[in-house]
Amino acid sequence: MSCDDLFISPSKGNLKFSDLSGEVADFVNEDREKKYSVIVGTDSEQRNGTAEFVSVVVVHRIGCHGRYFWHKKKGIKTYNLRDRIYKEANYSLDLAQNLIGDLKEKIQHPHYGFEIHVDVGENGPTKEMIKEVVGMIKGNGFEAKIKPESWGATKVADKHV
Repeated sequence: MSCDDLFISPSKGNLKFSDLSGEVADFVNEDREKKYSVIVGTDSEQRNGTAEFVSVVVVHRIGCHGRYFWHKKKGIKTYNLRDRIYKEANYSLDLAQNLIGDLKEKIQHPHYGFEIHVDVGENGPTKEMIKEVVGMIKGNGFEAKIKPESWGATKVADKHV
């Protein structure tokens, strides 16, 4: 993730990655009585021999509302579903690792969690990859959610693929 990468927010417009953590932190720090969850997820779609990947950052004020930011990568070569799922997980990990350091410095709030949502589940062709992908994410120190709880990837990111 480059600090020049552009993220799009329905409520804030276009933001450089370098401004994203500030927007997330401002939202969390705005109401210190609430609990928050910061979610990163990626979804993709195969198109004409390449794939488009959409990564999202969602900040959810639990019990209320949230904001999200998304970034699209086009024309990425993929070889099969397994390759695409690993790329999704790696894009999410890269984004999370770049974001978490900034957030630790900017969020002075005791009630927020951080999750990575992956587009794998017990039903369908990705079920054999669950242990590998979840292990990779947990091995990097993040909590992983799979379908049906991985709405950051399967609903929010999917909306923009």
